[in-house]
This record gives sequence, structure tokens and C-alpha cells, in this order.
Amino acid sequence: MNAGAMVEVVLPGRVEPEGLEVRQVRAVPAPGPGEVVIRMEATGVSFAEQQMRRGRYYDQPPFPFVPGYDMVGTVAATGDGVGADLVGIRVAALLKVGGWASHVVVDAADVVPVPDGIGAAEAETVVINGITAWQMLHRKARIRAGQTVLVHGANGGVGSVLVQLAQAAGAKVIGTASARHHAALRERGVTPIDYRTEDIPARIRELAPRGVDAVFDHVGGRGIVDSWRLLAPGGTLVSYGSASTRDDEGSKQWPVLKLLGRVWLWNALPNHRHAYFFNVWAGRALSRSRFQARLRADLTEVFEALRRGDITAQIAAELPLTRVAEAMRLAESGTVAGKVVLHA
Repeated sequence: MNAGAMVEVVLPGRVEPEGLEVRQVRAVPAPGPGEVVIRMEATGVSFAEQQMRRGRYYDQPPFPFVPGYDMVGTVAATGDGVGADLVGIRVAALLKVGGWASHVVVDAADVVPVPDGIGAAEAETVVINGITAWQMLHRKARIRAGQTVLVHGANGGVGSVLVQLAQAAGAKVIGTASARHHAALRERGVTPIDYRTEDIPARIRELAPRGVDAVFDHVGGRGIVDSWRLLAPGGTLVSYGSASTRDDEGSKQWPVLKLLGRVWLWNALPNHRHAYFFNVWAGRALSRSRFQARLRADLTEVFEALRRGDITAQIAAELPLTRVAEAMRLAESGTVAGKVVLHA
């Protein structure tokens, strides 16, 4: 490969993982005014990319495009108006698309420095997963010590961070996961429930007779109604996905619109409970500077929690970008805990 070349992964359409195209681009792009070029050190496979390859992510761009929701890397070049002292600094960026490339151009205001002592792959596991978990827990549910929360998919990328942040806040955690993950969850102090074989509502009523103070639900579908009913008075439901409809056909917007409709209806009821559909990009269109400041503040908190040991990086596997099909298959298998990370 040429020293001045870059590699990127293109999603050409609705394809199987093997249909992802690894392309060599002739030259690394130059940064424009206010931009930086980041040499990617770690990016990852999240649920968003799994939906995108099926054409099921509700606001994905038209095919073809380069996926990659987030990334960590070193600033390689800066554009006009950006201090040259950023060159050589390790940073993280939330992108939605574009991260599956050896070099990425990003607005300088969108990057967040990664503290010394945190490796690129470690940091990558808590960019989109960590910011999602932190904001749901502290900005939406506002969890306090002594409360009880239910985390669906407690072994997953977001779920595993949620579990640890909730425990760091002093909350008791109940987590759903398949049986193979129960031993690891118990070691973390989580009370596990097998979503495949157990009656989740009945088990929750045994563990928390008055209900739970918060439910974090990425599954959606019919089960979201159970999540709402499991709340204690004053409790909060945070819905942040619709994994149960991943393989459905038809409109990709409909599952989200249906969730939004339920949330609106539940919040209109006089029952002192709250429901949210969490979108990490909320507010960006109204005030980009406010969005950037909030993202920087919250991701810095997440990195500090990682450095303190309140949360640990759960790396399911590390694979080179050129083995992206294998990485996607692994992430979709449901057999791993944590995040599948790609490196240049």
C-alpha cells in the first residue's frame, strides 16, 4: 500500500457482511478550514452498522457510503484556524458514518481528547456506548444511590457500560442476558435473568415488588410495554432502539415512530412515570455548539470513569479493518460480550 494512500470500507447496498468492499483510495484527504485529519487507530462494529447493512437504520444516508459510527485515532494534520499543537494528540470522535477508514476528516470542534493511559481500543469501546449509557443514566433517568434498575442486554456494548455506571452511582442492577453470560454478570454484582427461558415480568416482581426505578430497553417491539409496566411510581423508561425489528421488512422508520407514539402516550398519562426515546444526536440541529459542549463534557466524564476503574473496557475481539466481514459476523452472532473493535 502506498504511504500516502488510505483504506476505507464501503457499504454498497443491502448486502451480507461479505459484500462489504475494502477499497484503497489514492490519497489521504487534506483538512479544510476548521478541520482535522485523524489517523484511525480503532473503530468498532455497533448495532447501528448492523442495521445499516440491512437498510434498516432510520436515518442512514443513501448507498453507497462508508459506515463507522465512532472512532479513536491520532490527529495527523490540521486545517486553517486549528492549532498545530493538536497534531499527535489522541482523540475520539462521534460520526454516525465514516469511521471505517484509515484516515477521517472531522471538524476540530467535534473531537474529544483521550486521556493519557487509555489505549485506543479501550477508548473506542466507550465512545458511542459510553456516551449513550452516561446520558441515559444521568441526563434522562437521573439515577441515585439506592435505586434499582433493569438493563436489557446487560452483556452488550451499551448494556455492559450501563451496568457499571449504574453500580458506580450506587444503584442495584438487574440485567437480562442469555444464560452463557450469567456467571460473568454475577461476578459484577448483577442479578441476571435469562430472557429466553424466564418470565421477565414475574421475575422482576419477585426481585423488586414495588417495581424498578428505571428500565433501559434497546429491544423495542412488544416487550417495551412490559418494560413500562415494570416501573415503580416515579420510575423512568429509556428506550434506545428496536433490536427486535432488526430483520423485519418494510419501513425502517415505522418501528421508531411506533416507539415515539408510545412514549408520547405514556407521558400524557397521570401516573408520575416518565418515558424517553433516547437519541444521542438530539439537539444537534438546534444548537451545534451546545451539542458539542455537552458531548465533550459527558465523554470526558466517561473517560475519567474508565481511568478510575469505575468501568472497564470490554473488548470482544480486535480485528484489522480488512477483516471487517468477519468482525460484522462476530458482532451479529450474539456470542460475544463487549465490543468488536477494528484497527487500521
